[in-house]
Amino acid sequence: MQIAVIDLGVGNLTSVKQALTAVAPDCDVVVTSDERVIDSADRVVMPGQGAVGTWFAALHDRKLESVVRSSLANKPMLGICIGMQALFDHCQEDGGIDGLGLFSGSVRHFSHFHSAKDSATKKSNQERLKIPQMGWNQVVHSQDHALWHGIKDQSHFYFVHSFCANISVDADSSMVYGEANYGHDFIAAVGRDNVFAVQFHPEKSHDDGLKLLKNFTQWSG
Repeated sequence: MQIAVIDLGVGNLTSVKQALTAVAPDCDVVVTSDERVIDSADRVVMPGQGAVGTWFAALHDRKLESVVRSSLANKPMLGICIGMQALFDHCQEDGGIDGLGLFSGSVRHFSHFHSAKDSATKKSNQERLKIPQMGWNQVVHSQDHALWHGIKDQSHFYFVHSFCANISVDADSSMVYGEANYGHDFIAAVGRDNVFAVQFHPEKSHDDGLKLLKNFTQWSG
């Protein structure tokens, strides 16, 4: 079995490859921006880190949007961090970027969700919650999913992000499979058919992250 990790020049590509190789040593894990390799792979991982505008610029420059959309429709696919955010309709970052539209909703900066009703509360929240969120946070399983197999509800995963999708405002709750809280509840995992995507970094999340990646390598979609 071959797993293609899409190379857009952003994200912990080496770490993702090493983690997948550790949990599935019999798989051929390749980091690639070759459209043909991605198209022929059995499974695809779409990581990302940094700014979503840079991510989409690389996607277009490397002429990979078509094969990404095809993979989203036809094979097990895992999105990580920006690889999750890119699947929504829209992201507020970089002046506003249209996403791939697999999941309805928007991705917005954490500051958007601070209460505007009480300026003192807003100031307190901003001082208490550093942006980006960088570190461990609990993830609540909103629904059962094959990728949660063997992972306890409210386990901790590692996050690095300044933008998020809000459950009640920005997304259809039926697609939400994981939630976390950083000043407010936000989406930590989404899924639909053969696609599962997470805001956190499983490759940095020790045993539970490795378990999720192993589940992905065994998931039929």
